[in-house]
Amino acid sequence: MGDRAAATDRRKALGGCHVSEYLAALHLMLKGCRIVALRYRTKLGEIDIVARKRNLAIFVEVKAGREEMSAIDAVPPTAQNRIRAASDLWLARQRDYAVLSKRYDIVAILPGRLPRHLPNAF
Repeated sequence: MGDRAAATDRRKALGGCHVSEYLAALHLMLKGCRIVALRYRTKLGEIDIVARKRNLAIFVEVKAGREEMSAIDAVPPTAQNRIRAASDLWLARQRDYAVLSKRYDIVAILPGRLPRHLPNAF
């Protein structure tokens, strides 16, 4: 097992990825968003956070890293497509689907800094 894979396994074992998601959710709530789902899983993919702000559905990918750009680069087009597919399933299950706008954001969790919210990231 490589160093990177071992570090990922240790972080998951300690719940590090969940901590990042909780920090991101708290940050979004402080910005006026209502969190409606954490780790929303479908057969098509997973969305880290689903938030709402009025008639806007916000689908958020949370990335932890040392630099902001590495967090953004960690969401390749294939991941973006899976998130979009999962978001379409989530939207289809909402009563007010017809009036909802949608947005795809990234929240970067960086060591020793406040979370960085990147609206319309993809």
